[in-house]
Amino acid sequence: MVNWTSAGPSVLASFMASLVEFVEALTIVLAVGVTRGWRSALVGTVAGLAVLVALVLALGRSLSSVPLPLMQLAVGFLLLMFGLRWLHKAVLRAAGVVPLHDENHAFAHQTQALRGARHVGPAALDKIALVTTFKTVMLEGIEVVFIVIALGASGGHLVPVSLGALIALLVVVGLGLWLHRPLANVPENWLKFGVGVMLAAFGTFWVGEGIGLAWPGEDAAILVLIAVFLTVGFGLANVCKRLYVALPAKPATHATPSAPAGLTSSGLTWIGSELLGLFVGDLWLAVGVMVWVIGAWVVEARYSVAAGVACSLFAAGLAAMLAVTTVQHTRRESGRWH
Repeated sequence: MVNWTSAGPSVLASFMASLVEFVEALTIVLAVGVTRGWRSALVGTVAGLAVLVALVLALGRSLSSVPLPLMQLAVGFLLLMFGLRWLHKAVLRAAGVVPLHDENHAFAHQTQALRGARHVGPAALDKIALVTTFKTVMLEGIEVVFIVIALGASGGHLVPVSLGALIALLVVVGLGLWLHRPLANVPENWLKFGVGVMLAAFGTFWVGEGIGLAWPGEDAAILVLIAVFLTVGFGLANVCKRLYVALPAKPATHATPSAPAGLTSSGLTWIGSELLGLFVGDLWLAVGVMVWVIGAWVVEARYSVAAGVACSLFAAGLAAMLAVTTVQHTRRESGRWH
């Protein structure tokens, strides 16, 4: 029997994260369907969804034999990297440092590119349309799979968390069929902000348990962590907004445009960079989190520190690294463009 009180936050995080990713995938699928034909677009979409479902089932079963502390540490770190990456970028977007994602612009850009592509393959099946939709669904869906597995496996709520992702998929598909256009009015950045806060809180909690921390209040500590990261996120957005405007202007430099990565690197390199990008948005933030977690693990194993103090310092250190790297990013962007 599912305890929906404890599973609710995980299901909500899964739904919100999946909603964002599926909205982005819908934009590309619609562009492909409109310009190249719906049959091939839908075949590629269904194939991508089938692979994602198989991944969830395979990974979910394989994790059942992993010891709980090790699983909490592994998937907690995964969630922590996801959450801090999403929150880092959402704060920068809220501050105006990074432009907001525009689904209408993405739709128009993709449509123009697809119209200029030559038809390849049998008349009944457009290879370009099939590959484009399959790749899009896979790239956006892989992140959903990792989040679903991480939230479901550590909390023991794989089925309800998967249900949250499925509901998000049905909502997006239903709206896409009804409106026949990109869901540009979805407050994507605020959804990512909320998802980043929740995933960072869950990740901090489970990594802490994995390295041996005893959280005061047990699962209720997650709510406190959500409040902490929410406060830090809003505070950072205000600080970065003022800092971005206040920094003195510097002469603009004109860099020579470089070729797109896909034209200069092998397929395996491109896939590797895409997968790495799921976890790492800012290199210094990723390295700092890893060092902090390892350091906390060593300290917890060697020294006796009061539970409340240890947990507070652990969470505060992660929040501080998020703040420092986000402000540094703002300073770099300000120096580059102002």
